[in-house]
Amino acid sequence: MHEHSALLQFAHTLHWYALAFMGVVYIIRITWFVRRFKAGGERQAATGIPGMTTPSKGVMYSLGNVAMPWAMESSRRNLFFYVQFVAFHLGVTSAIALLFVIPWAPGWLENQVVVLIMQACIGAAFLVGLGRIVRRFGNKHMRAISSPDDYFSLILLTVWFFFSFLAVPNSTANGEWHMLGYFFLASFFLFYVPFSKISHYLYYPFTRYYIGKSLGHRGVFPIVRDPARG
Repeated sequence: MHEHSALLQFAHTLHWYALAFMGVVYIIRITWFVRRFKAGGERQAATGIPGMTTPSKGVMYSLGNVAMPWAMESSRRNLFFYVQFVAFHLGVTSAIALLFVIPWAPGWLENQVVVLIMQACIGAAFLVGLGRIVRRFGNKHMRAISSPDDYFSLILLTVWFFFSFLAVPNSTANGEWHMLGYFFLASFFLFYVPFSKISHYLYYPFTRYYIGKSLGHRGVFPIVRDPARG
């Protein structure tokens, strides 16, 4: 470990201001969303199997749907894309966690097992990011539905994975450029994400709740493969 320069210390501080900014914007957006969009009341009687498909069970099933690849046709038909999805988001989680580990628990990164696990997750996400960039540019269907924000966010996120991978050991023995790139890009994302399509995850719990509650009432969620057997 080497003493951090004033610039790197500034990058650390900027990250906290950026995080506070994102938090304020998210609070405003969630408040607006909850007030603007109200769940409609059910206009039909419950049609689910008693005790099996209820609104509460539908909510739990809907929220957990992302962890059940067998429940989604897209992942059932192409499990490789689901594996990429998992690897990509594990990398995102690891790269975000690193932002808190470095300033608050740097001792964890003295354990080589922790370093290798985090680098494996982030490295896999970087490779998936590269593949997604190629696919988005090379597939005419993806190009047709892609906006400039899609390209910009994906490329920048993939670049951030590169710096995150190098930053995991938390060492400045060979210079600080990788640490500076990691923290400054992270701060930029915190300012940018609330206004980009990346913020879709903010509404995930709400939309899945509404869908699960409605489809649970109608007897669709949870999906019962063989109602005769219960």
